[in-house]
Amino acid sequence: MRIGPYSLANNVILAPMAGVTDRPFRQLCKELGAGMAVSEMVSANSLLWGSVKTQRRINHAGEMEPRSVQIAGADPRMMADAARLNADHGAQIIDINMGCPAKKVCNVMAGSALLQHEALVARILEAVVKAVNVPVTLKIRTGWDPDHRNGVTIARIAEQSGIQALAVHGRTRACAYRGEAEYDTIAAIKAEIGIPVIANGDITSPRKAKQVLEQTGADAVMIGRAAQGAPWLLRAISHYLASGELLNEPPAREIRRILVQHLHRLYDFYGEHTGVLVARKHIAWYSKGQEGGASFRQLINQAPSANAQLQHIEAFFDELEERLACAA
Repeated sequence: MRIGPYSLANNVILAPMAGVTDRPFRQLCKELGAGMAVSEMVSANSLLWGSVKTQRRINHAGEMEPRSVQIAGADPRMMADAARLNADHGAQIIDINMGCPAKKVCNVMAGSALLQHEALVARILEAVVKAVNVPVTLKIRTGWDPDHRNGVTIARIAEQSGIQALAVHGRTRACAYRGEAEYDTIAAIKAEIGIPVIANGDITSPRKAKQVLEQTGADAVMIGRAAQGAPWLLRAISHYLASGELLNEPPAREIRRILVQHLHRLYDFYGEHTGVLVARKHIAWYSKGQEGGASFRQLINQAPSANAQLQHIEAFFDELEERLACAA
């Protein structure tokens, strides 16, 4: 799959997720098999660009190519300015957020709220495409609510505006993350446009990824929440799509190695204090479903330092591996 001049290693893409797809997580997922990883959203509000949070989000030092950065906003001029800012700071692909259902985003008419205003969508897309010399992509939902699924219309606007790839989450904005994703609209979009279409929503396994690709005719799949605490899922999906072979789940020692590597990157990127706080949710996701995980997470949430977190992790996985060895 290609986006502009960039040929992706495969057609498995990490979805942009606010508070999740920071540089350490993107890099880890790329190393574990993602063909591309999209950043958490950068606001088009220039008043926020000097904040520590935004400065971290536009930091791509050492990140594997292609570097895709998502921007969010509702004003065409501001979105164009945001695109230029990020391209100047190393973004090789600009992604536009018209898929986020969060109230704080939709309340300022950004994210999926824009799907109600097709003329404004066109003005934003055209402004951003004209502002930068890098490919521009778009992420949307199937529509505003189940009675207004206008994803096909938005897709046509996107193609006409110069968008070079379109990711579609198989739910409307009103559905948020409730119920099951529907893929019929994604299939209809793929049938109507010539640019690459990326299917997103409820893709939690290699078999599901293959099923969604076959059902929609999409060019790629985008993995979101299922990769939280399981970044190796991207590798498993890519391998299955290429070979038809299912990889075994990683053993506890491999999960420990990946988690510890992830944490060290978080501490380095954020500094110890913030890194410890950010690490808590990731550790919770990695330990979900493991025996003794609940009490372990309580210890982690009370750990005051990076060293304390790492000590708890070593003890937890030592005990886990011992139990598994005894059960074998």
